[in-house]
Amino acid sequence: MKTENLIAIEEICTHHNIEFSFIRSLQEMGLIELHTIKEASFVLHEQLPLLEKYIEFHYVLKINLEGIETINHLLGQINMLQKEVNTLKNRLHFYETL
Repeated sequence: MKTENLIAIEEICTHHNIEFSFIRSLQEMGLIELHTIKEASFVLHEQLPLLEKYIEFHYVLKINLEGIETINHLLGQINMLQKEVNTLKNRLHFYETL
């Protein structure tokens, strides 16, 4: 794993003025994945937008961890259904052009 793809959790906590325990809780719930190198925790660069969304849910919108988990699950279902609708539209379009 390339270290340039990692962002230190300490930097994220400082930048957003949040507690490390919140991020640890997200990890324990399986919402984000942390990587530990030499006793320091990191998150993949690709996960940063998702982590920032969770931070906004919790600290700005005052949504608890269980609510964040529920929202994450529902958004996943919506994305899956959108992909299914697009697949069905493509099939329909295929048969309309015959």
